[in-house]
Amino acid sequence: MSPESASGLPGFILLTCEHGGRDVPDSYKSLFRGQKEVLDSHRGYDIGALGVALRMASRLAVPIIFSTVTRLLVDLNRSDNAADVFSEFTRGLAADERERILATHYRPHRERVEQLVTAAIASGHRVLHLGVHSCTDELNGNVRDLDISLLFDEARGLEAELCDRFRAALQREAGGLRYPFNEPYRGADDGLTTTLRSRFAPEEYLGIEIEVRQGMVRRAAEQKAVGDLLAVSLRTGLGG
Repeated sequence: MSPESASGLPGFILLTCEHGGRDVPDSYKSLFRGQKEVLDSHRGYDIGALGVALRMASRLAVPIIFSTVTRLLVDLNRSDNAADVFSEFTRGLAADERERILATHYRPHRERVEQLVTAAIASGHRVLHLGVHSCTDELNGNVRDLDISLLFDEARGLEAELCDRFRAALQREAGGLRYPFNEPYRGADDGLTTTLRSRFAPEEYLGIEIEVRQGMVRRAAEQKAVGDLLAVSLRTGLGG
């Protein structure tokens, strides 16, 4: 899908899913022995996010890069020096072992994304990168007031313009849902899109994170439906 236009909308779309699964590599299984409940929870992965992302990529005919390694081994959506890039299961490992995890499971994902963005920009495209995530309906007793949220950097005008168009299309397609901006996190907080914004100019790269409430996407049919909604609405928002 390549809807380049004079309005400044993107010409190359890339989807990613950083927390797509709860797999534990064989060499680290001992760290997670007896932790199935945690791995199966929202702490282990973004429940439903990968199904949504794959459906979107299929409907839009765009590339997708994803990981199914549990975020409790290493969090691909955090900077490598962030305090929470490693969880309580891995932050106590020796420095050389943590570096091995970064080299094997963290950097390849992020480098592949950056390489694809770089190549698209070099080919003359403006890039839209959509990072697909999901959030638990309630955290620490606080109920999240959202169904689908778009996270972006409010200081980058093209991102704000696109999210306005995207949300308006979502509201036309499914007006009974809640579509706040920058909830439950700020789009400018630490994350892969924020890292890439520091490397590419606003007119070259738009980084939008999508947060879907997990209660909406626990089943495959729900993931398909939400993926369809997002794909159709994005295409409408882009004028395609």
